[in-house]
Amino acid sequence: MIQRILVAIFALSLTLPVFAQTNRSPLLQDIKVPADQRPTIVGQPDNAPKSGKPGPTPPLVTKTTSSVPANPSGMRTLFPALAEVQVPGYSGILIESLDGNVVVESNPNFTFNPASNVKIATAFAVLKTFGPEFRFSTNVYTDGSIDRATGTLNGNVYVSGKDPMFGSQHAVAIAYELNRLGIRTVSGDLVVTDNFVLNYSGSPVSSASSLAATMDVNRRSAAATKAWLNHLSYSGRYGQISGVPGVSVTGRSYVQPIPNSLQLLFTHESTPMREMLKAILCYSNNFLSEKLGELVGGPFAVARIVQQHAGVPPQEFSLATSSGLGYNRVTPNSMMKLLRALRTDLARYKMTFADIMPVAGIDKGTLEGRFVSDFARGSVVGKTGTLPNTDGGVSSLAGEMNTRNGRLLFVIFNMKGGVQRFRGFQNSYVTLVQGQFGGAVPMVYDVQSIETRLARSRVVYPGNQSYGND
Repeated sequence: MIQRILVAIFALSLTLPVFAQTNRSPLLQDIKVPADQRPTIVGQPDNAPKSGKPGPTPPLVTKTTSSVPANPSGMRTLFPALAEVQVPGYSGILIESLDGNVVVESNPNFTFNPASNVKIATAFAVLKTFGPEFRFSTNVYTDGSIDRATGTLNGNVYVSGKDPMFGSQHAVAIAYELNRLGIRTVSGDLVVTDNFVLNYSGSPVSSASSLAATMDVNRRSAAATKAWLNHLSYSGRYGQISGVPGVSVTGRSYVQPIPNSLQLLFTHESTPMREMLKAILCYSNNFLSEKLGELVGGPFAVARIVQQHAGVPPQEFSLATSSGLGYNRVTPNSMMKLLRALRTDLARYKMTFADIMPVAGIDKGTLEGRFVSDFARGSVVGKTGTLPNTDGGVSSLAGEMNTRNGRLLFVIFNMKGGVQRFRGFQNSYVTLVQGQFGGAVPMVYDVQSIETRLARSRVVYPGNQSYGND
């Protein structure tokens, strides 16, 4: 009787509305796919010719082996309350204990579109390649000399770097460092490399122009000033810096390769990769995910790293993007293997999922308003995925849940249906699973704001002298 009541409550919850966030962060992006973008077929090379006409959409659900149960729902579980739940859309579910025992299994060998769950793979590939303490370097050079009497750099300033999170606050930091060197005016030009990015711009030319304007106190926007002041506050340096940093460039700003014979003035180093991943996965930022994917060679390379190090067959894990946009194909089984491999790698660095993924109901971002009841808050850590139109509507959720009787790893892929309904199902189903194990229990979690994590950049001078907020 209790189980049937739980199921009834679960079914009712699917009809309740799920309210969207209204306070958006710059990291939180709308999901947009150009209408004229041809769907990418799984397995098709990135350099395949584009016809300009829509190609065939990949099959919604593809079986990769013959071991899928023959019953319509494909559900296998020892818990009657979980077996009786109606699963919406075309769906795949796999929930396991940490020691590998299956709790729920539904179509685990079918391929689905994981949407932004792909970002878990990108994070895994980046951590595998660079490690959690990796920092992006933005080098500042000159070909001139400093006249400290007039505060003038007679020559050009060159900026080279591919930090995907380089923002207005960091541009002001460049001006501050130049001021510390006695420079208030640059008589020459401001030159950046073609991989330089400012404020998530896809154009290095625009980034160069914005950098020059942001460095100049007389041209700096109010938003850039606010970003700088917030950076000082979150880094613990507010009140330690007197005056307003500013450098005016009298010449042009443009893009070109950096000459070989230049003097390195200093290097701006980004926040560590672990903090960057936390922000990217909390807000599911597509631009940053694609930039990180490029570091290891693009989506094909990301998939290969997962296949090799997580023991996943290529036919069960095929990526067209590093962000989850478009048509990617992953089985619940392969995503579960990825979760386990990532969990093992994080443990080597004394880290957990909570160090790079959002903790539901606590961290800002895509899981901020989910699992927020008194007992559920902080009991789920994972990654969401949302594609409102692709494959008829996609929503996914994968990660780790905590219960009174231990932790469970879970993968939920929902396709061909309403995103809001899928999210309601995921919320209720995870809660129902937790109920079979004594109920939800918050995880032990050292809460730190995303802003504080991202303020851990630093400046390094030649000779390895550095300062900042690590």
